[in-house]
Amino acid sequence: MDVLWLAVPAVFNADELARACGMEPAWVHMHLEAETLRADEVDGAWRFDSFGLVRARRIAHLELTFDADPQLAALTVDLLEEVALLRRQLQALRRDCEDEVLDT
Repeated sequence: MDVLWLAVPAVFNADELARACGMEPAWVHMHLEAETLRADEVDGAWRFDSFGLVRARRIAHLELTFDADPQLAALTVDLLEEVALLRRQLQALRRDCEDEVLDT
């Protein structure tokens, strides 16, 4: 899977998000209605941040690569995001424990 790094916070509209995912704008709207993508509404238009872009690209990748049901693809991305969060928390705890051992 591609890794996408954005050096600065970015904001995308629905068409830009769809294009970045290789999908049609209707795909973005379908995921907004299903609440598998989140966006802010500004002046009557949807706005997605860089985290939303990464999430949308992951969902699109799963749907296209594995012919996954959209809800299943979104659930899989939820689980991937949760695992990443848990790994970061575990690393932080390990660092804290190592610091405590060094301090004694």
